[in-house]
Amino acid sequence: MGKKIVVLGTGYVGLPLAITLAKAGYKVIGVDIKKEIIKRINEGLLPTKEKDINEIFAEEKVKQNFTASEKPCDADVFIVSVPTPLEIRRKVADLSYVVSALESILPFLKSGNLIIIESTIPPLTCREIIKPLIEKRAKLKIGENIFLAHCPERILPGNVFYELVHNNRVIGSIDSKSAYMAKEIYSSFVKGEIDIVDDITAETVKLMENIYRDVNIALANEFSLVGETLGIDINKAVELANKHPRVNILSHGIGVGGHCIPKDPWFMIQADPKNTILISAARRVNDGMPEKIASKIRKALKDIENPKIIALGMTYKPDSDDLRGSPALEILRILKEEGYNITGYDNFVEGNKYDSIKNIAKGADCIVTLVEHTKIKEELAKAEREIKSVMRNPIFLRVGVSYKPDSYDLRQKGQTL
Repeated sequence: MGKKIVVLGTGYVGLPLAITLAKAGYKVIGVDIKKEIIKRINEGLLPTKEKDINEIFAEEKVKQNFTASEKPCDADVFIVSVPTPLEIRRKVADLSYVVSALESILPFLKSGNLIIIESTIPPLTCREIIKPLIEKRAKLKIGENIFLAHCPERILPGNVFYELVHNNRVIGSIDSKSAYMAKEIYSSFVKGEIDIVDDITAETVKLMENIYRDVNIALANEFSLVGETLGIDINKAVELANKHPRVNILSHGIGVGGHCIPKDPWFMIQADPKNTILISAARRVNDGMPEKIASKIRKALKDIENPKIIALGMTYKPDSDDLRGSPALEILRILKEEGYNITGYDNFVEGNKYDSIKNIAKGADCIVTLVEHTKIKEELAKAEREIKSVMRNPIFLRVGVSYKPDSYDLRQKGQTL
């Protein structure tokens, strides 16, 4: 293939992408400002536990084509895959990582180079921020002698390598040549469809995908709260409603976590605050769920003095080690700050692992399942009686998870949470 590619950012998205490009035959340099991460990667100690990553990284072609570095270098293609966090106070995108990444490659840019932005960005970012920065600082013209495209990532942590290859991709650009240059790169490994659009559409499509999920999760969460007020089994109600051929209500939860969904809606609100009323309301619903869940736990334990609480699951979703934006951590924080004796355990999280639920439950008053990892669910189902025998007040709470009729949900025993 002959092309040399620099991937800026070796995190959850950048590192798998760099490895995939190396496997496709490109010479790839993964760049990260964190020296320890680069050192570990070059030693073969990868900073993520992504499925299949070690096996793919060990392939001979990848070893020949991939290296990690603290600084960028001359290349044909530069791919920016750095975080775009949310500025919490103003609820706008923090583009400082993207800008820093672009500034780091300015000394290496030359005529004919292609820059691809994979980071999720608000609409108009390519046109109003990135394009002027490159043209002014590099003295090159987008679409004439340097090329710019936006190809937002579409992956699910835990199944990244499969989704990198098989998911459809959207590539946007101000000019068609940039888009088709980017398409050539992605066509080397993507088996899904690749659609070419303008840059603003590509920026918007990525946000729409996560906003769709956020709004529908908010609806499910509101239904759960209404069900509590009315004293009905909302899970049964949802099950019956979903029998309608045009209804598909999602499962309610303890909030929305991860790196994308909690922040991406704010990027759309930032772009058009007047016409994003529903999106904004959904964000408030989901952001408020940890406090609602904390309130349920308080209510269940109101008659117990100084209750000892064991919280199971700390990550943002089941069977993952990803703590980013975890609502479970927010629930723990809320209750700890109020003085509750609550300890979080999760075998996916270093420093918070346990050997068995029975052992950590000794003398406890309550076990609350915040994130229902498969092994947590299985152990509780198999050993509920043994676990109860070592507890002081054997209360089991399952909050924000999908319930089943044969579960140990206390609501099956007449208690409304």
